Amino acid sequence: MTLQALTAPQRDTINRVLEEQLQQFASPAVRLQDAMRYALVLGGKRVRPFLTYAVGDICGAPSKVLNNAAAAVECIHAYSLIHDDLPAMDDDDLRRGQPTCHRAFDEATAILAGDALQTLAFELLSDAQLELPAARQLQMLQVLSRASGSRGMCGGQALDLAATGQQLTEAQLSQVHQLKTGALIQAAVQLGVLAGHEEAQLYFDDFSEFAAWLGLAFQVQDDILDVTSSTETLGKTNGKDEAANKSTYVQLLGLEQAQVKLTQLHQKALQALQRIPYNTQLLENFAEQLLNRDH
Repeated sequence: MTLQALTAPQRDTINRVLEEQLQQFASPAVRLQDAMRYALVLGGKRVRPFLTYAVGDICGAPSKVLNNAAAAVECIHAYSLIHDDLPAMDDDDLRRGQPTCHRAFDEATAILAGDALQTLAFELLSDAQLELPAARQLQMLQVLSRASGSRGMCGGQALDLAATGQQLTEAQLSQVHQLKTGALIQAAVQLGVLAGHEEAQLYFDDFSEFAAWLGLAFQVQDDILDVTSSTETLGKTNGKDEAANKSTYVQLLGLEQAQVKLTQLHQKALQALQRIPYNTQLLENFAEQLLNRDH
């Protein structure tokens, strides 16, 4: 089964939920609303919301809570892509096979769309109607905040920008990617656990470890694909990291050893899952497909 087929039910659900949420929280600024929808709804593998749904289902979470949590994490992801593509950041023209948000609209609108999606995420997660104990809901807000900010995704992006033109050690490169990419993947899994029943909280650390290894492996695979896949297949500009003189796992280890690293991280992720006494086959299948994708 392909990654697309495996994740189809969750992708259909999150796409519907995202459309509904955008309509429910529509802005009177029509161009801003259009840019938000452009960045959020049109395309994407939906890796993070898939993980929230899959883990939440395993842990017995209510569907309303999962819908809001999955939408929140995808809003943060979409905002990060808008800002990552800006001229002041990675200066890219292509995302998901179409013009980046600042190219399709304009730079100011793209910045505002990213800001609005970020705040929408926390509006969704703080919904008073969610069927959760208040303390657990507060934990979910803290998890997403930490993963998104200076100790997570934004911190990783800052380290990545500072490292341009420098040769990083493997430990330094790992830190960049654990923050820039891995933190939000880990948060997606943690939100699924926190949305679940009380017993599931006993395995919070095991689920978190699975997500940490998966997130790092995901980035190693991205580095491999950047040099082995085409722009058309990727849906974004290939060779961008090399052209920008950035450290990657392929540049640091070589292609063959980067592939070995990917396999090692994959196995560590699976080992973490084996400690969880629930049926995690869907997560195992997902990891297999995600880390063997071609785009």
